[in-house]
Amino acid sequence: MSQMQNVEIGLREMILGLEVGPGERLTERWIESRFGASRTPVRAALLRLETEGLVCRDGRGWTVSPINLAELEQIAVYREAVEVAAVKLTCALEDRTAVEIIEAMLDSCDAGSPREEWHRVGMDFHIELARLSGNEFLFRAVRDAMTRLSRARWLEVRDEAALGRAWAEHHAILAAVRTGDADEAARRLSAHIVGSRDRLVTSLHNDRRGLRARGFAVVAA
Repeated sequence: MSQMQNVEIGLREMILGLEVGPGERLTERWIESRFGASRTPVRAALLRLETEGLVCRDGRGWTVSPINLAELEQIAVYREAVEVAAVKLTCALEDRTAVEIIEAMLDSCDAGSPREEWHRVGMDFHIELARLSGNEFLFRAVRDAMTRLSRARWLEVRDEAALGRAWAEHHAILAAVRTGDADEAARRLSAHIVGSRDRLVTSLHNDRRGLRARGFAVVAA
Protein backbone atom coordinates (compact mmCIF):
# COMPACT_ATOMS: atom_id res chain seq x y z
CA MET A 1 0.00 0.00 0.00
CA SER A 2 1.35 3.42 -0.96
CA GLN A 3 1.78 6.27 1.51
CA MET A 4 -1.07 8.14 -0.14
CA GLN A 5 -3.44 5.16 0.20
CA ASN A 6 -2.40 4.60 3.82
CA VAL A 7 -3.13 8.22 4.71
CA GLU A 8 -6.38 8.30 2.74
CA ILE A 9 -7.77 5.11 4.30
CA GLY A 10 -6.60 5.93 7.81
CA LEU A 11 -7.80 9.52 7.82
CA ARG A 12 -11.16 8.54 6.27
CA GLU A 13 -11.69 6.02 9.08
CA MET A 14 -10.84 8.65 11.70
CA ILE A 15 -13.28 11.14 10.17
CA LEU A 16 -16.15 8.69 9.66
CA GLY A 17 -15.63 7.23 13.13
CA LEU A 18 -15.67 10.77 14.62
CA GLU A 19 -12.17 10.33 16.03
CA VAL A 20 -11.61 13.73 14.46
CA GLY A 21 -14.85 15.66 14.69
CA PRO A 22 -16.76 17.81 12.19
CA GLY A 23 -15.22 21.28 12.09
CA GLU A 24 -11.88 20.19 13.54
CA ARG A 25 -8.81 21.74 11.92
CA LEU A 26 -6.23 19.49 10.28
CA THR A 27 -2.63 20.38 9.60
CA GLU A 28 -0.50 18.63 7.04
CA ARG A 29 2.30 18.42 9.59
CA TRP A 30 0.08 16.58 12.08
CA ILE A 31 -1.08 14.16 9.38
CA GLU A 32 2.53 13.58 8.27
CA SER A 33 3.49 12.73 11.85
CA ARG A 34 0.37 10.62 12.51
CA PHE A 35 0.86 8.39 9.45
CA GLY A 36 4.61 8.66 8.91
CA ALA A 37 4.09 10.07 5.44
CA SER A 38 5.72 12.86 3.46
CA ARG A 39 3.96 16.03 2.35
CA THR A 40 3.14 15.04 -1.26
CA PRO A 41 1.12 11.87 -0.46
CA VAL A 42 -0.60 13.68 2.42
CA ARG A 43 -1.77 16.43 0.07
CA ALA A 44 -2.88 13.85 -2.51
CA ALA A 45 -4.91 12.02 0.17
CA LEU A 46 -6.55 15.25 1.31
CA LEU A 47 -7.55 16.05 -2.26
CA ARG A 48 -9.17 12.62 -2.56
CA LEU A 49 -11.08 13.13 0.70
CA GLU A 50 -12.14 16.59 -0.44
CA THR A 51 -13.94 15.04 -3.42
CA GLU A 52 -15.93 12.90 -0.95
CA GLY A 53 -16.94 16.00 1.03
CA LEU A 54 -15.12 14.81 4.16
CA VAL A 55 -12.60 17.65 4.33
CA CYS A 56 -12.57 21.19 3.01
CA ARG A 57 -9.97 23.89 2.56
CA ASP A 58 -9.61 26.45 5.32
CA GLY A 59 -7.28 29.17 4.08
CA ARG A 60 -3.94 27.44 3.66
CA GLY A 61 -5.00 24.56 5.86
CA TRP A 62 -7.78 21.98 6.03
CA THR A 63 -10.85 21.36 8.17
CA VAL A 64 -13.01 18.29 8.67
CA SER A 65 -16.24 19.22 6.91
CA PRO A 66 -19.08 20.14 9.28
CA ILE A 67 -22.29 18.12 9.27
CA ASN A 68 -24.62 20.13 7.05
CA LEU A 69 -28.33 19.66 7.71
CA ALA A 70 -29.33 21.10 4.33
CA GLU A 71 -26.97 18.66 2.62
CA LEU A 72 -28.55 15.74 4.49
CA GLU A 73 -31.94 16.72 3.09
CA GLN A 74 -30.54 17.01 -0.43
CA ILE A 75 -28.83 13.62 -0.16
CA ALA A 76 -32.16 12.05 0.79
CA VAL A 77 -33.74 13.33 -2.43
CA TYR A 78 -30.79 11.95 -4.40
CA ARG A 79 -30.91 8.62 -2.57
CA GLU A 80 -34.62 8.21 -3.17
CA ALA A 81 -34.15 8.63 -6.91
CA VAL A 82 -31.22 6.25 -7.32
CA GLU A 83 -32.19 3.62 -4.74
CA VAL A 84 -35.74 3.31 -6.04
CA ALA A 85 -34.40 2.94 -9.59
CA ALA A 86 -32.04 0.23 -8.39
CA VAL A 87 -34.65 -1.71 -6.43
CA LYS A 88 -37.02 -1.73 -9.39
CA LEU A 89 -34.29 -3.30 -11.53
CA THR A 90 -33.68 -5.90 -8.85
CA CYS A 91 -37.38 -6.77 -8.65
CA ALA A 92 -37.36 -7.42 -12.41
CA LEU A 93 -34.63 -10.07 -12.08
CA GLU A 94 -35.62 -13.71 -12.43
CA ASP A 95 -33.26 -14.78 -9.65
CA ARG A 96 -33.63 -12.69 -6.51
CA THR A 97 -32.37 -15.23 -3.99
CA ALA A 98 -29.40 -12.97 -3.16
CA VAL A 99 -31.74 -10.97 -0.90
CA GLU A 100 -31.34 -13.84 1.60
CA ILE A 101 -27.69 -12.87 2.05
CA ILE A 102 -28.69 -9.31 2.90
CA GLU A 103 -31.36 -10.59 5.28
CA ALA A 104 -28.80 -12.78 7.04
CA MET A 105 -26.56 -9.74 7.34
CA LEU A 106 -29.38 -7.87 9.10
CA ASP A 107 -30.07 -10.83 11.38
CA SER A 108 -26.42 -10.94 12.45
CA CYS A 109 -27.04 -7.86 14.63
CA ASP A 110 -28.47 -8.48 18.08
CA ALA A 111 -28.49 -6.93 21.54
CA GLY A 112 -24.89 -7.96 22.06
CA SER A 113 -23.59 -6.38 18.85
CA PRO A 114 -21.49 -3.22 19.28
CA ARG A 115 -22.75 0.08 17.94
CA GLU A 116 -20.08 -0.06 15.24
CA GLU A 117 -21.61 -3.24 13.82
CA TRP A 118 -25.14 -1.81 13.71
CA HIS A 119 -23.76 1.23 11.93
CA ARG A 120 -21.83 -0.82 9.37
CA VAL A 121 -24.68 -3.22 8.60
CA GLY A 122 -27.18 -0.38 8.29
CA MET A 123 -24.92 1.25 5.70
CA ASP A 124 -24.23 -2.02 3.90
CA PHE A 125 -27.93 -2.84 3.61
CA HIS A 126 -28.50 0.02 1.18
CA ILE A 127 -25.22 -0.46 -0.66
CA GLU A 128 -25.66 -4.21 -1.17
CA LEU A 129 -29.32 -3.83 -2.15
CA ALA A 130 -28.23 -1.41 -4.88
CA ARG A 131 -25.49 -3.81 -5.97
CA LEU A 132 -28.11 -6.50 -6.67
CA SER A 133 -29.54 -4.32 -9.45
CA GLY A 134 -26.49 -5.07 -11.58
CA ASN A 135 -26.20 -1.39 -12.51
CA GLU A 136 -22.71 -0.23 -11.58
CA PHE A 137 -23.57 3.48 -11.77
CA LEU A 138 -26.53 3.18 -9.41
CA PHE A 139 -24.44 1.07 -7.04
CA ARG A 140 -21.64 3.66 -6.96
CA ALA A 141 -24.14 6.47 -6.46
CA VAL A 142 -25.66 4.78 -3.42
CA ARG A 143 -22.25 3.93 -1.99
CA ASP A 144 -21.13 7.56 -2.32
CA ALA A 145 -24.32 8.87 -0.73
CA MET A 146 -24.04 6.50 2.23
CA THR A 147 -20.40 7.53 2.75
CA ARG A 148 -21.48 11.15 2.96
CA LEU A 149 -24.15 10.19 5.50
CA SER A 150 -21.87 8.04 7.61
CA ARG A 151 -20.86 10.57 10.28
CA ALA A 152 -24.41 11.78 10.83
CA ARG A 153 -25.64 8.18 11.12
CA TRP A 154 -23.02 7.47 13.79
CA LEU A 155 -24.82 10.03 15.92
CA GLU A 156 -28.21 8.47 15.14
CA VAL A 157 -27.43 4.87 16.12
CA ARG A 158 -27.53 5.90 19.77
CA ASP A 159 -31.34 5.60 19.57
CA GLU A 160 -32.37 1.96 20.04
CA ALA A 161 -35.97 2.67 19.06
CA ALA A 162 -34.81 4.22 15.78
CA LEU A 163 -32.60 1.20 15.09
CA GLY A 164 -35.46 -1.22 15.71
CA ARG A 165 -37.74 0.74 13.39
CA ALA A 166 -35.07 0.88 10.68
CA TRP A 167 -34.46 -2.88 10.86
CA ALA A 168 -38.18 -3.62 10.60
CA GLU A 169 -38.39 -1.38 7.54
CA HIS A 170 -35.34 -3.08 6.02
CA HIS A 171 -36.96 -6.50 6.39
CA ALA A 172 -40.22 -5.23 4.86
CA ILE A 173 -38.32 -3.88 1.85
CA LEU A 174 -36.57 -7.22 1.36
CA ALA A 175 -39.89 -9.08 1.60
CA ALA A 176 -41.28 -7.01 -1.27
CA VAL A 177 -38.13 -7.53 -3.33
CA ARG A 178 -38.26 -11.28 -2.73
CA THR A 179 -41.74 -11.47 -4.28
CA GLY A 180 -40.76 -9.17 -7.15
CA ASP A 181 -43.32 -6.52 -6.19
CA ALA A 182 -41.53 -3.46 -7.59
CA ASP A 183 -44.23 -0.96 -6.62
CA GLU A 184 -44.38 -2.15 -3.01
CA ALA A 185 -40.59 -2.31 -2.71
CA ALA A 186 -40.29 1.22 -4.14
CA ARG A 187 -43.02 2.54 -1.82
CA ARG A 188 -41.47 1.04 1.27
CA LEU A 189 -37.95 2.14 0.31
CA SER A 190 -39.09 5.70 -0.37
CA ALA A 191 -40.92 5.89 2.94
CA HIS A 192 -37.87 4.51 4.74
CA ILE A 193 -35.48 7.04 3.20
CA VAL A 194 -37.78 10.01 3.81
CA GLY A 195 -38.59 8.91 7.35
CA SER A 196 -34.93 8.33 8.19
CA ARG A 197 -34.07 11.76 6.82
CA ASP A 198 -36.75 13.49 8.86
CA ARG A 199 -35.75 11.74 12.08
CA LEU A 200 -32.05 12.33 11.54
CA VAL A 201 -32.34 16.02 10.65
CA THR A 202 -34.73 16.67 13.53
CA SER A 203 -32.48 14.84 15.99
CA LEU A 204 -29.35 16.66 14.86
CA HIS A 205 -31.12 20.02 14.81
CA ASN A 206 -32.45 19.54 18.34
CA ASP A 207 -29.07 18.37 19.62
CA ARG A 208 -26.94 21.05 17.95
CA ARG A 209 -25.95 22.66 21.24
CA GLY A 210 -24.93 19.35 22.74
CA LEU A 211 -22.93 18.43 19.67
CA ARG A 212 -21.22 21.81 19.64
CA ALA A 213 -20.28 21.29 23.29
CA ARG A 214 -18.48 18.14 22.15
CA GLY A 215 -16.66 20.17 19.50
CA PHE A 216 -18.76 18.96 16.55
CA ALA A 217 -19.75 21.54 13.94
CA VAL A 218 -23.34 21.20 12.71
CA VAL A 219 -24.63 23.84 10.30
CA ALA A 220 -28.11 24.45 8.93
CA ALA A 221 -27.09 25.49 5.41
